[in-house]
Order: sequence, then C-alpha cells, then structure tokens
Amino acid sequence: MKLSVVVLTMGNRPEELARAVGSALEQEHVDIEVVLVGNGVDPVGDRGAEPPFDDPRVTTVALPANVGIPAGRNRGVEASSGDIVLFLDDDGWYRSTRLGTYLRDRFSADPKLGVVSFRVRDPEGGRGERRHVPRLRAGDPERSSAVTTFLGGACAIRRAAYDLGGGLPEDFFYAHEETDLAWQILNAGYHIAYDASAVMYHPAVLPTRHDMFYRYNARNRVWLARRNLPWFLALTYLGVWVAMTVLRERDPKALKPWFKGFAEGWRKPAGPRRPISWRTAWHMTRTGRPPVI
Repeated sequence: MKLSVVVLTMGNRPEELARAVGSALEQEHVDIEVVLVGNGVDPVGDRGAEPPFDDPRVTTVALPANVGIPAGRNRGVEASSGDIVLFLDDDGWYRSTRLGTYLRDRFSADPKLGVVSFRVRDPEGGRGERRHVPRLRAGDPERSSAVTTFLGGACAIRRAAYDLGGGLPEDFFYAHEETDLAWQILNAGYHIAYDASAVMYHPAVLPTRHDMFYRYNARNRVWLARRNLPWFLALTYLGVWVAMTVLRERDPKALKPWFKGFAEGWRKPAGPRRPISWRTAWHMTRTGRPPVI
C-alpha cells in the first residue's frame, strides 16, 4: 500500500516547506512519495538540486495561477500514484517517522475506513485549537472517535474513497471543501475517524487572518448545503448557522462580509447536486453530529 503526500504551497515559506517535505520523506518502512504543488508558483524554484527536493520520490507540479486550495490539492492527487493520499500544509510537519506505517496498517486492517483526520499539535506545547478536533465535543483532543468531517491539511484519505466522493469541490476555493468531500465519502459507505495517535505539528494560527474568511465561509456553507443535503435538512442547517453566527460574532465588521457571502451562496451556482441519503444523515446523527449543525 503506497502513500502519497500532497503538499500545496504558494512559495512564501521556503524553510517550512523544506521541513514539511523532509518529514514526509523520513517515514520509515513504507512506500511513500511527495507531490509538491505550487499554487501559481514553481514550488521548488532554484532549489531543485538541494535536499530534500532532490529526492527522486518528489514530484513537482507548477500551476500557472493560484487556483485555490481544493483545486490545487486535486491537481496533486491527479499527479500521485498512492493508495492513500495525505494532505499536508506547507507549514506543518510530521515528527514521528512511524506515522506512515501506522496509517498503512490502519487502512489495511479496515477496508471501509475512508479518512483519518489527524490530531494537530502546537509545537509551542499548547493544547491546540478546538476547531482542529472535527466534532462537537472538542474539549479533549487526545480522545479518538468516529467523526463526520476531517481537517483538510492534516489527514489521510483512501484513494478509492476520494474518487467515489468526487474529489474536492474546486469552486469553493477556500473553506468547507473537506466537509463536502467527507459527506460524499460517508454516503459512499465509508467511515471517517479522528485519530489522536496520528499527529501533525502546526503553528497556532487563526483562520480569520485571511481577508476572505467570512465571505467564503458563508458562501461555501450555503453551497455545501445546496449540493449535499435533502432540502429540509439544508434549510434547517443554514438556519442554525445563521443564528449561531449572529450570536457568536455580533461585530458588524464580521457580519457584513458573512451575510454578503451568504447571499452570494444562493445567487451563484453551487455545482452538481448530490444529496446524501437519509440513511447517511442518520449515521451522521448517531456519530454525534447531525447534518443540521
């Protein structure tokens, strides 16, 4: 069982990128490759003859423009040959050299395991952020459990499940693309696990540092519901998130772009509609996160 590590970069973190690629290549006793995708840049530049980029297991893909996170990762998967695909942020890294064999054994032992979402650890020693634990009860990041979504930059996906799920939705550009794929993977009969033993290290940063965070967050949530949920669940899901956003944010500076994105999500095409079955919705509910929140 071969592993492919897809690393997406914009070329603005060369030292961190070298660390990320090196941590993947250092995995022991496993067949592994790295696909390095430059989103609008040559991912290696003039460092192609330097370690770790000079390793024959590294393949580079230079995209002519920044096509967004989901499209960039999709291009990486297309260039890969592994049975298991790992997505790794360019400023993240694996500290354990046995992570690859651990994942290989997990996927080999459970043919219906579609995705493993990793525990993200703060290199400064903090407990990490609650949003990195993809479930409602996120207080204990050391507890593994079944989940209904995964972290886009800290995960391993069975290639067959990725293909059945249709890949990441490229129009999303940024935010919620992994949940769109996760729901389709669940609908295809696979399950998703948050595994606290599978660890990726990543600096603690806030998603709100991105200018487009609020707009894309709202727009893509509407698209997520329109694409994947039966209409009753879709309207309930969006109503719940409107209420939660108003209660959480309250700041007009955040709410204005959020509601602009929400309106955009209804105004613009969401892409092909593939509603999950009620059986899948019930499975998600039993797992602890009904598709209304």
